[in-house]
Amino acid sequence: MKYDKNFFIKQQFDQEELEKYKKSAERNLNIAKSSEEPEVIFHFAYMALIKIGIYCLAKAGYRIKGKPGHHQKIIEYLSKALNSEDIAIIGDKMRKDRNLDVYSADTVYSTREIKEYVEFIETIYEKIRDER
Repeated sequence: MKYDKNFFIKQQFDQEELEKYKKSAERNLNIAKSSEEPEVIFHFAYMALIKIGIYCLAKAGYRIKGKPGHHQKIIEYLSKALNSEDIAIIGDKMRKDRNLDVYSADTVYSTREIKEYVEFIETIYEKIRDER
């Protein structure tokens, strides 16, 4: 896989650091699953997705640069790394929804949509949960 040098920096991570990234994703997913507020559920589900991507990048020996477009690059990478076009499609939809929420005044999430996002991210997390 090619890594865009504008977004990715080669860096080695030890097992403890990798576990911290994974635990952070799990913590965000658990907050999403335990909340009643749609905005909170969405925010933490999206952050879990991004943190799963950061974990996978770190495991491959890369760190993402914090610059405009980096969430999109994380989602693209995660889709390729886990061989799932659904991650690219659904993850990008979530990214766009999140941007609307941040930059516009009144984003409303449907209960069904939020539930589907959380279930989808749970399946992604399950793929990396037991990795060492």
